[in-house]
Amino acid sequence: MEITVKQVDKEKRGAFVALADGKEFAGEMTYSRVNDSLIIIDHTETDPSYGGMGVGKQMVQAAIAWAKETGTKVMPLCPFAKGYFEKHPEEVAEIIAKQG
Repeated sequence: MEITVKQVDKEKRGAFVALADGKEFAGEMTYSRVNDSLIIIDHTETDPSYGGMGVGKQMVQAAIAWAKETGTKVMPLCPFAKGYFEKHPEEVAEIIAKQG
C-alpha cells in the first residue's frame, strides 16, 4: 500500500488529503488561510483503519514542503501538527509562525 498526499487549496481554506493506493481516503489535514503568506493548520484526522501507519506525519511533511516552496509561514494549532513541529524544530524553523 502506498500513501500519497495531495493538496486541495481554495481561497480561504485548504487541506492536504492522504490517499491509499491513490484512491482510498486515508486522512485529511485542514488549514485556514490568513493571508497570502500565512496558514493555520487547524485539524488533522486519519481514518482509523490507517492508524499508526504514519499518515498524519506524511500530511504534515507535505505541508512543510509546500510551505518552504511557496514561502508560506505556518501556525500549527492542531495538536497533532503542533506536536510534530515541537519535535522537529530544525525542520520547521524557516516556516513556523510565532504565536501571540
